[in-house]
Amino acid sequence: MTIAFVHGRILTPEGIHSDKALLCDNGRIIAIVPEKAVPQGAETVDLEGSTLIPGFIDVQVNGGGGVLFNDTPTVEGLAAIAKAHARFGTTALMPTVISTGLDGIAKCIAAVDAAVAAGVPGIIGIHIEGPYLSPKRRGIHNPKEFPKLDADAIAILSSLKHGKTMVTMAPDVTTPADVKALSQAGVIVCIGHSDASYDEANAALKAGARGFTHLYNAMSPFNHRAPGVVGAALDDRESWCGIIGDGHHVHPAALRIAYTVRGSRRLMLVTDAMPPVGGDPTFVLQGRTITTRDGCCYGPDGTLAGSATDMAAIVRKTVGYLGVDLPTISRLASTNAAEFLGLENERGVIAPGARADLVLMNDAFEVVKTFIGGRVP
Repeated sequence: MTIAFVHGRILTPEGIHSDKALLCDNGRIIAIVPEKAVPQGAETVDLEGSTLIPGFIDVQVNGGGGVLFNDTPTVEGLAAIAKAHARFGTTALMPTVISTGLDGIAKCIAAVDAAVAAGVPGIIGIHIEGPYLSPKRRGIHNPKEFPKLDADAIAILSSLKHGKTMVTMAPDVTTPADVKALSQAGVIVCIGHSDASYDEANAALKAGARGFTHLYNAMSPFNHRAPGVVGAALDDRESWCGIIGDGHHVHPAALRIAYTVRGSRRLMLVTDAMPPVGGDPTFVLQGRTITTRDGCCYGPDGTLAGSATDMAAIVRKTVGYLGVDLPTISRLASTNAAEFLGLENERGVIAPGARADLVLMNDAFEVVKTFIGGRVP
């Protein structure tokens, strides 16, 4: 049955429409028409004056709903994580496995394969964050899990059959040949947790790396004589940068600088979310008790251990920090990630043929409802 979203505003690539209806069928958008042209018999959804925008896409989600992906690499665990984030407007996410052994990574890949094949709402691939990272920029990652990258590992990292694969690695402990091998195997390689020099980071970009994981965090900082990974990220116009806009991982001024330098086209908001999003504030990560304070997660020694802030809250904070309008924040929270993943015809846009993955937001940038495939999940 056709579903018609009526009596609200609709954000499309052409602008915001206040006199149109959005028609969906079989989980996809089929048309945007004048409200008087809604077909008889269509099921109607009253938007009550709020604004319909593309669903949020988050490429870095470690957990949610009390579930940590590392510990629960199952279809059921992934479904619980996705459901927790859907409450806050995220309609697609990349479950992220934190540095662990290859056996653990293989289990996580198998779980995502099964979840995508089964059509679990919201699961679109896997983000493997490590273990090929710099010990100097490890953050909360366990350096005992940092092996050398070899051909067997590359085969496992590129073994996902359904959905997208993203791997975060450090150019100072890997080689451009490693980046090239993964890229040629269809993996989206990002630079992160790295003490690389500006030149090393650029060599990785030339070899096929497509972006940077959580800009500023866990990477060599910018210096006027040694620009580091941060300098490479800000300088390169073709790469993509994820950034945690929770106000804790990155100072608002640093977020504004990144936005000023890079603009809105290739900057992506991410949550780096942990189980406390939709779950209890305390959890255990690889034997360490992680606590939550002011929307951030911390290890026993005070090291940042991801975020307890959902994407809707990050959207509201970013609007305040940057003073951007609705089309721009939608690009930062959805459209850019879809383009980064090569899914721009499927997600991150309200247009005929795209999936009906939508967020209804009020004027305070609060999520009223989330729709995946045109339905509330």
